[in-house]
Amino acid sequence: MSDTAKLQIAGKDVEYPVLKGSTGPDVVDIRKLYAQTGAFTYDPGFTSTASCESGLTFIDGDEGVLLHRGYPIGQLAENSSFMEVSYLLLNGELPTQDELTKFENTITRHTMLHEQLATFYRGFRRDAHPMAVMCGVVGALSAFYHDSTDITDPQQRMIASHRLIAKMPTIAAMAYKYSVGQPFLYPKNDLSYTGNFLRMTFGVPAEEYEVNPVVEKALDRIFILHADHEQNASTSTVRLAGSSGANPFACIAAGIACLWGPAHGGANEAALNMLHEIGRPERIPEFIARAKDKNDPFRLMGFGHRVYKNYDPRATVMQKTVREVFASLNVSDPVFEVALQLEEMALKDDYFVEKKLFPNVDFYSGVILSAIGFPTTMFTALFALARTVGWVAQWNEMISDPEQKIGRPRQLYTGPTQRDYVPVSQR
Repeated sequence: MSDTAKLQIAGKDVEYPVLKGSTGPDVVDIRKLYAQTGAFTYDPGFTSTASCESGLTFIDGDEGVLLHRGYPIGQLAENSSFMEVSYLLLNGELPTQDELTKFENTITRHTMLHEQLATFYRGFRRDAHPMAVMCGVVGALSAFYHDSTDITDPQQRMIASHRLIAKMPTIAAMAYKYSVGQPFLYPKNDLSYTGNFLRMTFGVPAEEYEVNPVVEKALDRIFILHADHEQNASTSTVRLAGSSGANPFACIAAGIACLWGPAHGGANEAALNMLHEIGRPERIPEFIARAKDKNDPFRLMGFGHRVYKNYDPRATVMQKTVREVFASLNVSDPVFEVALQLEEMALKDDYFVEKKLFPNVDFYSGVILSAIGFPTTMFTALFALARTVGWVAQWNEMISDPEQKIGRPRQLYTGPTQRDYVPVSQR
């Protein structure tokens, strides 16, 4: 017999089934609560509420665990590729070599954008933020690809999914090129997903671009580490938009808009800005002391995590990667020295260890992206590029879920009770 949760409200006793997932906390099924009691639950931010059933990603923040379809993120980042992880998230299993080759070929054949979209870019100001451009361009895709917007057709859903994953690097690279006044570069089919993106971003028509394999591997890892992260704000936004029956391009555009918020996608930019503020390694003790002072507004960005109360499993991979990139590019910027020494000092400091304020993935990814040559305005755009895979997989899962309903959160109303209208002359 399954467990039940008992609740007494307004003198009435009610029972609700307790659902068990394959791992993680149990969940009390309160779907009949309002019908049986006339009451709602109150949970701002939905931090104690499961809004859906999912088999994609599992996080145990206390233990520092992140699994994609059951596979630990560390194993995937060390041994897999972003394309392989994309296949895994979309299809549920790791691909065979033939399946991976076919998938990579499919994505490669969808990387070009409709030529009229180049004109669309020119409608933006030169100094437009890349995320503003990406919101607009991704939302506009539904105006160009009518043949994959019928969400009731599984074949069209998969074509739309492939198109979004394939075109996002091209869209992001073009946003960067437009901001610096350089010509757009078309994709090259003989390059990898990540290598192609690097060339479209940093290459120019006047000469051949050589992909640095260390940089390519580092960026591919960053993409893997940001591919999906359970029901976060932007993923929940994609699901909520999708629950209304909106087309997939509109849903992903909604996710990009949510990700743009500094509390979500802008954390690595904030971490890098903090490193610039510290400036030199000898100033680190001063800023660590300020971080410990409750009366000082300064906070160490890139340390600790809302979900992970232990070491961020993604940061473990990034620790190694940041050193590989620095060595390959002969980085000697004092800001990067600050990053390495701050990491070392914080990991040994009793205050940070006791409060479990470990470096998270944002601390390392911002440093790596800056070393590669990306401006901070592109950081969130790169996050969106990688997270598109997770959004698409979550959207597909939601569409296929027979329990799915249109999202309709309730509220605790605290406004005026009913009152009568008074003509303006009598007020």
